[in-house]
Amino acid sequence: MKTKAKGLLLGIAIGDALGVPVEFVNRKYLQSNPVTGMRAFGTHHQPAGTWSDDSSLSFCLVENLIENSDYQTLADKFVAWYTQGLWTARGNVFDIGLATRDSLLRLQNGVPCENSGGKDSLSNGNGSLMRILPLAFHLKDKGIEERFDCVKAVSSITHAHIRSVIACFFAIDFSINLLRGLEKFHAFYETQNCVRDYLNCIQIPKGEQELFVRLLYDKIWELDENDIYSSGYVIHTLEASVWAFLRTDSFENAVLEAVNLGDDSDTTGAVTGGIAGLYYGHQSIPPEWLDTLARVNDIQQLAKRFCDSFC
Repeated sequence: MKTKAKGLLLGIAIGDALGVPVEFVNRKYLQSNPVTGMRAFGTHHQPAGTWSDDSSLSFCLVENLIENSDYQTLADKFVAWYTQGLWTARGNVFDIGLATRDSLLRLQNGVPCENSGGKDSLSNGNGSLMRILPLAFHLKDKGIEERFDCVKAVSSITHAHIRSVIACFFAIDFSINLLRGLEKFHAFYETQNCVRDYLNCIQIPKGEQELFVRLLYDKIWELDENDIYSSGYVIHTLEASVWAFLRTDSFENAVLEAVNLGDDSDTTGAVTGGIAGLYYGHQSIPPEWLDTLARVNDIQQLAKRFCDSFC
């Protein structure tokens, strides 16, 4: 369990850092100039090994879980990241999604966390999915209703639409099945069955469920790369991350497959890296990538505290 927790946190940051230099770069270019390791500068002009908001907000969540604090305290940590650089890689915020920014501004203006997240259908970027994975350790022994309610509350700080909540819920239940030691395809099938049945049980509108058909019913890893999208839309990110993880056989191959899809490469890399790091363990991460990673010692210390609390 400890190697899985450490793998999750380091995996999120590694996938994120691999993707930061090529965020918004199109797939065709990356097919000719693929990412094979840590790069410097690029899109955000950051040194090699720099991770972004995906990792920062994930680490804020981890701290909140360790402290056993409430959702409002978590929301306050998100605001502290935005305004004071809490858990930034190098002291500055250089990337933030529109829906997340708007939610944090509402929080700054005194809106409570249960009402701060965007609720309309246009507020379905990947800003809550990118930071949700550590919640799996907190929820691994909880019942499905409690899992769903907690995921909904954490997602809704910034992304309150049911579509984002479902995407986060799928990612968490998939991660929990991997935590339980299931082989990855077995874990995927179990997640499909469980999530599909629960969504029917709580009467989620059919129109929303149909948007998840490739995740809930299909063998998504069999899809051609041309049928996988890697934009900032929450369903695209979840599909791309699960696809990259299931069609590869190592941490390294999974995150490189994800990042080289292009577009929102840092978030696809972070989500894939978190899942793959959890599954393969921290020992699977190439040492040369860890040597380059910003604040790697701080992340490892956070992972130790996380393990002491939940492993």
